[in-house]
Amino acid sequence: MMFSARWITATALAAASFAALAADPIKIGVSGPFTGGSSSMGVSMRDGVRLAAQEINKNGGVLGRQIQLVERDDEAKNERGVQIAQELINREKVAATVGFINTGVALAAQRFYQDAKIPVMNNVATGSVITQQFKDQPENYVFRNAAHDSIQAPMIVEEAVTRRGFKKVAILADSTNYGQLGRADLEKALELKGIKPVAVEKFNIKDVDMTAQLLKAKEAGAEVILTYGIGPELAQIANGMTKLGWKVPMVGSWTLSMANYIDNAGPGGEGARMPQTFIQEPTTPKRQSFIVNYLKTFNPKNSRIDSPVSAAQGYDSIYLLAAAIKQAGSTEGPKVKAALEDLRAPVEGVVTTYNKPFTKTDHEAITANIPVFGEVKGQRVVYAYEADFKAASEVKVKDVNAKGALTQKK
Repeated sequence: MMFSARWITATALAAASFAALAADPIKIGVSGPFTGGSSSMGVSMRDGVRLAAQEINKNGGVLGRQIQLVERDDEAKNERGVQIAQELINREKVAATVGFINTGVALAAQRFYQDAKIPVMNNVATGSVITQQFKDQPENYVFRNAAHDSIQAPMIVEEAVTRRGFKKVAILADSTNYGQLGRADLEKALELKGIKPVAVEKFNIKDVDMTAQLLKAKEAGAEVILTYGIGPELAQIANGMTKLGWKVPMVGSWTLSMANYIDNAGPGGEGARMPQTFIQEPTTPKRQSFIVNYLKTFNPKNSRIDSPVSAAQGYDSIYLLAAAIKQAGSTEGPKVKAALEDLRAPVEGVVTTYNKPFTKTDHEAITANIPVFGEVKGQRVVYAYEADFKAASEVKVKDVNAKGALTQKK
């Protein structure tokens, strides 16, 4: 029997299309706290991840395969993070994982991905040590697209001491790995300015009264409070100052932008400042599209993303992984890792356009030129400085010149 070339070609195309549709999905783990005190960050991150996956799948997926998210609530608990990592690796067979809000959970869990040679994209946790945990090993499977604390802490000190002229500084940090590692980074940054904090106080998760810590800061003559904390306890610092009738500025890590700080602190939380990689303002077409689609899809309260930074970085993390998988032509961990370390095409994200964001020895996508200062004003975060708002319409990217020095492109 004779068949026409046209019929054979059509049949081949149909078979290829069917094969693509029938191809197994690419499983990507999503691990974060979707309940509890850190859930503002976790849910926003998860929703940003979902939005990116939906867009990619709608446009044909990656390598002709759909992305399938395997989401797990780690409850901000180290032991739960460890259980999830083992489940995602051994049972779900994920190609990669994104997430981790809490530094302690990341440090406890990501060793299992390292051993399994599966890439991890930390999209929120900021402890400086996270991408250095396995620096003594020949291959490192831990990446990050969040502003680590070695970037944030000097920014906080620069804002408080240099820009605003405060010399008597108090530090209030929570007792988590995140809080204490951040406190240490703050003290190092202050030391470089020749300043020793007049008070360094600790508080625990779920503490509801900061009176004792604030009284020590007040009695020491503190002019400003620097904070490092991960949950709604930050609001108790602002509320405690209101209760004492003592008000000094708060400058802290990016978590001061969370909804559970803004809403729980109320008027007392106004004016707090923090580094931000993303502020919910449509300063570029990409950011405008992201904000519109996020609000339409998830309908957050007051049309305000609970944690804009977490949402934007979650979104970008999926596009970075998708670009690496596409370039590698594979979901095999070592090949995806190698592609991440040498991404050949720029990846347009919400936070920035990523141009060679990683190398074999540098797994940090966010550089010091990217974050700006946000300020709580009118129950939302806005740009603290007009100059940053104007500059936000210019895409900042990370690039490396022939000598390995960081440059900026616009």
